[in-house]
Amino acid sequence: MNSVRNRLVEIPEAHQIILADTPEADALAKAYPSHGILGPGSRSDALHVALATIGRVDVLVSWNFKHIVNLGRIRFFNAVNLEQGYGLIEIRIPKEVLSGEKDL
Repeated sequence: MNSVRNRLVEIPEAHQIILADTPEADALAKAYPSHGILGPGSRSDALHVALATIGRVDVLVSWNFKHIVNLGRIRFFNAVNLEQGYGLIEIRIPKEVLSGEKDL
């Protein structure tokens, strides 16, 4: 996990977006487990996707392969997003968005 935190400090501030929790994000985050995408113990993962969706970020970059960067889950996140009136979210691994990186 330390290597992940170390990599985060290398991302230019111009490419970082910090989003605050809101009632709107909380409601969307609760919709994911209610649709069976995530379990109740994955609230932080659900909120991460919800905040990115509501914040209309270009790409949510994550190393969380179990709960977030998973093709099946991404499709379900987007289905719920559309159902709730939001747009689609792009979810990728860092290697897909960081140019010049060989192995992350």
